[in-house]
Amino acid sequence: MSDADAEEPDDSTTTEETSVVVVGAGPGGCVLSYLLARSGVEVVLLERHADLDREFRGYLFQPLTVKLFAEMGVLDDVLALDHDEVQRPEITVFERSYEFVDLSRLPKPYDYGLLMEQPALLRLLIDRADEFENFEFRHSTGVTDLVREGGQVVGVTATDREHDEDLEFRSRLVVGADGRFSTVRKAAGLDPGLFDSNIELLWFKLPAEAVDTAAQGRIDRNGILLYFGLGSENAQAGWFIEKGTYPNIRKRGIDAFRRKIATVDPTIARYLESFDQCSLLHIEPGLTERWVDDGLLLLGDAAHVASPVGGQGNGLAIQDAAVAHSTLVHALEADDSPIPAERLRRFESIRRPAIEEVLSLQRRGERAISWYVRHADSVPPWLEKPFARVAFAVAPQTPLVRKAWKTFALGPKPVSVDTTLFRS
Repeated sequence: MSDADAEEPDDSTTTEETSVVVVGAGPGGCVLSYLLARSGVEVVLLERHADLDREFRGYLFQPLTVKLFAEMGVLDDVLALDHDEVQRPEITVFERSYEFVDLSRLPKPYDYGLLMEQPALLRLLIDRADEFENFEFRHSTGVTDLVREGGQVVGVTATDREHDEDLEFRSRLVVGADGRFSTVRKAAGLDPGLFDSNIELLWFKLPAEAVDTAAQGRIDRNGILLYFGLGSENAQAGWFIEKGTYPNIRKRGIDAFRRKIATVDPTIARYLESFDQCSLLHIEPGLTERWVDDGLLLLGDAAHVASPVGGQGNGLAIQDAAVAHSTLVHALEADDSPIPAERLRRFESIRRPAIEEVLSLQRRGERAISWYVRHADSVPPWLEKPFARVAFAVAPQTPLVRKAWKTFALGPKPVSVDTTLFRS
């Protein structure tokens, strides 16, 4: 929709008014909705899917996120969900194990990360937000466009597919928390700023008994394998591949792929039965040109697409939500008009430098992985094993690697939930 004054909705469109519309019920959108609702703000959370039982690719919640859950007052409920805890993930390089990260060195009690599937967590956050009368959750409701008046965003149009109904939500702020393929970002005409990558990550689901450790990585001449538990029922594994090669992998068949995995870990390979277990993650990190406009704010992958390196996607979105919460509650107190971009820039000024630092560290790691995936075959076998072992024995002791894992665990800058804004 253009910046010209919006036309009046036709008689078939149902119009609702609220203070904030949050688009996307992922970790960032659900956390922000809960924080705003608990702070007395009228908020509507829109989710285009009919339910939350879909494939999510982010499974790690780092120690900083555990701390934020505690400040939100939901940590005990989160820990009651099916999960695994990780403190010392290992990397096995040519059959020799190395302790690359030790989260137990962090200040207690937030000296561990959580590994879990997202649907139960998102349902928990929505249920907690639903305890407040000023919160509304609308599933099966896909946003189709932004509504603008006088150059300001004043709401969204949407379709309720369950009831075959056209909707318009008028608000003082629209929050785009709808992921890497954000409809809100596209409607705002913003470039996602994607970076090129030469690798992709092939995820595959496993039963919990397939792994005997919370998290581990394995590196051998034939590839790089990640795997970790997700609680009592499921586990997840990831295999890095060169970009664009997945169709050929499928063409050669599951037996050939299983044999390839077996050269790195034969136990994991036994549980891989079909490509139906697999999903491909295109590694395309990015940084959207700007995150705010009059009446509009982007967060999480809608603002900055994370790489899987270091498992940062969930944590960055939840950190965004904590900072946005404070910014928005104060801005909403000013008057009854759409929140101007100048008031929202506080959020971007705090979060953008932190995101840039994390993305820089991720891209360094990604380049190293990419080189190995694409060129390991060119290294003489007599050199590869001793070189790799020495590198992984020395690397954890270097300042750069120590800084990277602490940044991934605790964030580049301290982030806290402003609990003084809570009404209850």
